[in-house]
Amino acid sequence: MLMDRPPEKSAAAAAPRGRRAMRAAGLVLSVGVLACVMVASLAIGAKQLSVGQVWHGLFQDSGSYGDVVVAERLWRTVLGLLAGAALGLAGAVLQALTRNPLADPGLLGINAGASAAVVTALTFFGVGSLTGYVWFAFAGAAGVGVLVYLLGGSRGATPVRLALAGTAITAALYGYLEAVMIMDNAALGKMRFWTVGSLASANATTIGQVLPFIAVGTVLALAVARPLNAVAMGDDTARALGAHLTRTRALSMLAATLLCGAATAACGPIAFVGLMVPHAVRSFTGPDMRWILPYAGVLAPVLLLGSDVVGRLLARPAELQVGVITAVIGGPVFILLVRRRRVVQL
Repeated sequence: MLMDRPPEKSAAAAAPRGRRAMRAAGLVLSVGVLACVMVASLAIGAKQLSVGQVWHGLFQDSGSYGDVVVAERLWRTVLGLLAGAALGLAGAVLQALTRNPLADPGLLGINAGASAAVVTALTFFGVGSLTGYVWFAFAGAAGVGVLVYLLGGSRGATPVRLALAGTAITAALYGYLEAVMIMDNAALGKMRFWTVGSLASANATTIGQVLPFIAVGTVLALAVARPLNAVAMGDDTARALGAHLTRTRALSMLAATLLCGAATAACGPIAFVGLMVPHAVRSFTGPDMRWILPYAGVLAPVLLLGSDVVGRLLARPAELQVGVITAVIGGPVFILLVRRRRVVQL
């Protein structure tokens, strides 16, 4: 005769199922919030539209509504969705890779590499269009990602070495960036707008250029979620659990470079999105990267598109660039996070 499972074992088995159900429900809710923010991005601007007018402009009208929704706001919203997801995923991967919950894509010099490449294209190659220097930005981000990995020790790379290499390269590149812009007023004027970070120049061509890189980076990030869980517990524990440290770090660096490089190339360096969202997500998903990555990929576009909408409302009929809004939000949040971690450590 089979004996019933002891009550305490049944409760222990039910607890993980309950947590998974809550996380799944939260992810569905997050997708709903993202859909609402995307509608707001299509409706709000210099010319206010209702939800019905947005629908009419998207699917039925090629006149005034269609001109506003499709020509001015649709590609901007799509770029915000893609860039936000890319920055959120890149931030989550880098925080796990460096075992630093306050890390962001700028920590490893990726933003600095993209910025240095763009100012080089503007100053020395006469490239003046977004579709022209987007490739320079991506090449700069990718080149710095490879360089950081090599300087960080390649096969013997550790989180500390990667962070130190990224910090050193970032300082050197920003020194070069400032020197070139001081000597070239034209480059200074163009870079001033690009380095703020904006979605205003989005178009189908730009999205088509960066989409393949974001898609590949997303697949790689999701693929390393499980081994990153092991890496986050330390090198010895990761080896004991069967994780291949060199391969995991190389693939993680590649994923973060593709994601952050593509987003930076299209929008400019947008601060704090890759830091805030994964850190906030971790507070209710726990340390499991298999949940952190999907949440970060959904909620980071909520922050980016929401900030873009706020920028349009605050300066209507003009607008504030989205990079300004995320910096205004992110600065105080970052200070609070640092203070909280210091209190916890004390």
